[in-house]
Amino acid sequence: MSFTVIPAIDLRAGRVVRLKQGDYAQQTTYDFDPRSLARDYAQAGAQWLHLVDLDGARGGSLENLAVIEAIARDGMHIQAGGGVRSEADVQRLLDAGVSRVVLGSLAIREPAMVEGWLASRGAQRFTLALDTLYRDGTWTLPSAGWTEMESNTLDALAPWYAERGAKHLLCTDIDRDGMLAGFNLDLYRYLVTLVPSMAVQASGGVRSLDDIRAAREAGAQGVILGRALLEGRFTLKEALAC
Repeated sequence: MSFTVIPAIDLRAGRVVRLKQGDYAQQTTYDFDPRSLARDYAQAGAQWLHLVDLDGARGGSLENLAVIEAIARDGMHIQAGGGVRSEADVQRLLDAGVSRVVLGSLAIREPAMVEGWLASRGAQRFTLALDTLYRDGTWTLPSAGWTEMESNTLDALAPWYAERGAKHLLCTDIDRDGMLAGFNLDLYRYLVTLVPSMAVQASGGVRSLDDIRAAREAGAQGVILGRALLEGRFTLKEALAC
């Protein structure tokens, strides 16, 4: 499998934002039009775009669907999520032009339901977002925009999905999200050993081109780039050349 650099756009009320460690009270709003920003990323050479509906992730509805649909019309491959709570939501995103639906809270809370979708719709249509916090010796799995703690663990759930044919795993170390502290490379080395059949996407904390190269060397099949691109720490063209 090839290594993929995926720029990210987080949406709240139709605007481009970033949260620090997933905290909705620690929001930075950027003066970019999301569709124009997506076009810029495409012109720089990006093949994929990662879109997150932060309103949906916390509230449970696809509140930024119109923006996602507008971006999809411009022709990029999109993986998008936030607020997916039912098969109808999955269909709405696919109808909007999304290539892969990102399942976070639902993947943690309703694995049997998601297993059925993997079988009926095809595993390539989904990215499982098992974002994690290391607490008391365990990789825990918060949900609902990282606001609620669940009993499932990353160590148990990731292999369960791999056994059922899941192909794409996005994992953010929440402690590093938006902190520009570098990827948690130990986490990704662990994951590529734990679920070798899944393409692991590293997310959370990238600050330099060296971080991208290190994630690749650690075995990740892709990286998600958010704040570092928005703040001009390096260009997307430079990242794509890593």
